[in-house]
Amino acid sequence: MELGLAGKVALVTGSSRGIGRAIAELLAAEGCAVMLTGRDAAALAETQRAIASKGGKAKSQLAELREPTAPAALVDVVKHDFGRLDILVHNAGATKRGDFLALTDDDWADGFALKFFAHMRLARAAWPLLKAAGGAVLAIGGNGAAKPTSDFTIGSSVNAAVAAFHKALSDIGKRDGIQVNTLHPGHVDTGRMRRQMEARIAKSGRDMAAEIEAYRRELNVPRIGVPDDIAAMAAFILSPRGRWLHGATIIMDGGEIEML
Repeated sequence: MELGLAGKVALVTGSSRGIGRAIAELLAAEGCAVMLTGRDAAALAETQRAIASKGGKAKSQLAELREPTAPAALVDVVKHDFGRLDILVHNAGATKRGDFLALTDDDWADGFALKFFAHMRLARAAWPLLKAAGGAVLAIGGNGAAKPTSDFTIGSSVNAAVAAFHKALSDIGKRDGIQVNTLHPGHVDTGRMRRQMEARIAKSGRDMAAEIEAYRRELNVPRIGVPDDIAAMAAFILSPRGRWLHGATIIMDGGEIEML
């Protein structure tokens, strides 16, 4: 299926690994010029090389988006290097799990700092470029927003806030011609998930494959997701073929959440 993304410029945060990298690589394969950003210079460079090796176009910019001035500075780099911005993917951010009574104010502040406040500032800074291009914003949240658990109080709260913010932003998008949506992945086989599995392995004594299979059965899903699953959905949403989707929050988790 031709998605009609050739010639567009995309900025993907947290694009050096995992879901963000998969989205960046697929957008580049579909003909977008992609600005990669994250905090790991070596991982960004490797992602940029991987895109270039397949004929794609990408640049990278180190950024600590928790810093209040960093989002606007990143948008300035995109404008300087590419002259426009059509697609903004809010992907960066991780939150701490643990006992609610043991989590500190700093843990909560850090959870919101990158995944919520940085992306709020980034959307605000990028809005004029997106408006000029008739562009699109996609937030990558997490299905914890719809399935809060006792060990994920920060993550569930942050992801719910992400969806609420982007739903509100979509109303402004109607006025300004900018598509805005949120995509909540379920459990996806990334380095982050495997680190969670290591803690389980320490208790169970199983190997990684067996532990992931046990986790799959607990979740009651046909399989654990992979980053390319989320990237494929993201690319469709962001393409002209998905343009009528607006103000939506989509849960893509293999059926883990059975009803909202």
